[in-house]
Amino acid sequence: MVDEVKKSLQDLLGKVNGLYSILITDRDGVPLLKVGTDKAPEQAMRPNFISTFGLAIDQGSKLGLGKTNTLICSYSQFQVVQMNKLPLIVTFITNDTCNTGHVLALEKQLNPIVSDLALAVAES
Repeated sequence: MVDEVKKSLQDLLGKVNGLYSILITDRDGVPLLKVGTDKAPEQAMRPNFISTFGLAIDQGSKLGLGKTNTLICSYSQFQVVQMNKLPLIVTFITNDTCNTGHVLALEKQLNPIVSDLALAVAES
């Protein structure tokens, strides 16, 4: 199953120009699956960086903004798009000029993959 999922993620990676990496992690930033290119910045793939998403969505809900579905951060040389698929987090790392709308459009294609992984995580 893991090889099939990685192949699906690798296919998605090639669909968007400037997409460097797709990571599926738990809420604490522990990687479950990761595909990417050599261009992906290592600091953006560290668990302590990925886990800040959980803190950000907690803060948003405390402000009364409701459930956070997506968080987009733009840096000088790359972008990070994170999707809330609790108990999992999907993180996309792109270059700074990548079309964020194209990345967000991958969500529909990712939903079946993530729901299968979420079931596997819940059972273990």
